Amino acid sequence: MVTNIRFGTDGWRALIAEEFTFANAARCAQGLSRYLKERGTADLGLVVGYDTRFLSAEFAATVAGVCASEGINVLLCTKPAPTPVVSYNVLHHNTAGAAIITASHNPAQWNGFKFKPEYAGSATQDITDRLEAAIGELGPIDPAVIERGRASELVSDLDPTPPYLASIANQVDLAAIRKAGFSVVVDAMFGAGAGYLPQLLSGGKTTVEELHGYPNPAFPGMEQPEPIAHNLTEIMTRIPEAGASVGIALDGDADRVGIIDERGQFITTLNVFSLLALYQLENKGQRGALVKGVTSSKMLNKMGDMFGVDVHEMRVGFKNIGPKMTEVDALIAGEESGGFAFRGHIPERDGILSGLYILEYMAVTGKTPSQLVEHLFDRVGAHYFHRRDVDFRAEDRDKIQEKVNNPALDCIGEFVVVGSDNIDGRRLHFEDGWIAARFSGTEPLLRIYAEANSPENVTKMLDAASEYLGV
Repeated sequence: MVTNIRFGTDGWRALIAEEFTFANAARCAQGLSRYLKERGTADLGLVVGYDTRFLSAEFAATVAGVCASEGINVLLCTKPAPTPVVSYNVLHHNTAGAAIITASHNPAQWNGFKFKPEYAGSATQDITDRLEAAIGELGPIDPAVIERGRASELVSDLDPTPPYLASIANQVDLAAIRKAGFSVVVDAMFGAGAGYLPQLLSGGKTTVEELHGYPNPAFPGMEQPEPIAHNLTEIMTRIPEAGASVGIALDGDADRVGIIDERGQFITTLNVFSLLALYQLENKGQRGALVKGVTSSKMLNKMGDMFGVDVHEMRVGFKNIGPKMTEVDALIAGEESGGFAFRGHIPERDGILSGLYILEYMAVTGKTPSQLVEHLFDRVGAHYFHRRDVDFRAEDRDKIQEKVNNPALDCIGEFVVVGSDNIDGRRLHFEDGWIAARFSGTEPLLRIYAEANSPENVTKMLDAASEYLGV
């Protein structure tokens, strides 16, 4: 049976050996090749990259072989590379895009296929619809054809790192960070981002200790390589033990970041996004629109009013956020998952650059991470956030969706609804916070989000929502 391949909020992902097979990776590559030919951009060539997951290099070689067999010049990465690094090489080499073998933050048994078009950001819904249609028309591809393509002169080796490092050096004051004398602990989470921050920050008073800086496709000691609190117990313990200044965690393909303060406390992704925006607006004096996923903090809306800039709220996923960022020439764009993009770089999430901007913020202000959060709250009020990811039975999805969409819902527990929207899933607004529920676009999960003026109210909101939804 031929797998029906569907692209979610960020590429196609599936279980290795079940649906994510060499045959299906080859179909994705052939469908992509046909799409590029239809667009008339195939002559520009294609970058092919991959992460540290099981067989990712071999899947990437298959993709390269298929594309070469279709007459497309391929720049094949010689080592695992972060998604933002591969994406930047699209611009640097002026290619038609990049195919990347990665499942980002998913658990170890998953892998995936991402396409980044010529603008080096996430593929739009229109593009993924056309890719799905092209792939759906294809059957199995002869392995001998793939091997001939792989061995052809159309496939060239690419070290993607040097151009990216040169670009980063133009974005961030690395000298100031190196001089600051920080003690930085990095958790590479066994992913493709290993080695980048130590290399960028070497040569000064600042020191970098890297945890899990080598590939291990099993991602031991964590549920998945996602930089959220329950996966970061080791680095959160290590920071106060070492007297470190800050912790930076990168997900499996380094397009997301997690920040841990000097006390070993995880800073929520909503606070990190808000800090990055405040730094650009207040300290660097930059102006431009803010583009946020619907589950990001209302602190950004307050900053929009404070600094006189537009704030655009979008559906979750950079295939929705990235195009809006480009359209309005946004200063910064991001989402609750911990992925942030910056003007002057690529319209794509970059966990490495995000972490560096936090370090630059610390160097410029002389404040610790916890002091930066205090300053943020002084400016826009205290905001607290948490997300629950809930497994559900497939047969219960419609029942849950019906409850989510209930137009008569006027309260969640003790919290009275003062408004709602359905930009993505359902979001209910309260006097001092909001709660949202939506199905994940990359995993079989129901996500429930809450932001409020106290941790206690966040917990109450989540408990009440879980009880109402029966999950």
